[in-house]
Amino acid sequence: MAETPLYERIYAVVRQVPRGYVTTYGQVARMVGGISAQMVGFALAALRERAPGEEVPWQRVINAQGKISPHGMGLGTHIQRQLLEEEGILFDVEGRVDLSVFGWGG
Repeated sequence: MAETPLYERIYAVVRQVPRGYVTTYGQVARMVGGISAQMVGFALAALRERAPGEEVPWQRVINAQGKISPHGMGLGTHIQRQLLEEEGILFDVEGRVDLSVFGWGG
């Protein structure tokens, strides 16, 4: 039996993050095992090429400082924050999410 492709393993972990919670690139990497946080970022960036109906809640993955990592020339960052706020996630004045409140550890 063939091993599940890496990006699919990453997406499977991200799909587990419940609505109203976030996780970090590093946490996803640890759960997948043997990969870097940067690889998780690459996988999420590749989601633009996926077919409709294969949703992955990419917006729920942020950096270890509790911030949204800049992407999409600013537009992606704005969209990500908007999606998270619609789920009830709060940001402080510095644009951070309190991971002790909204963090999901798997």
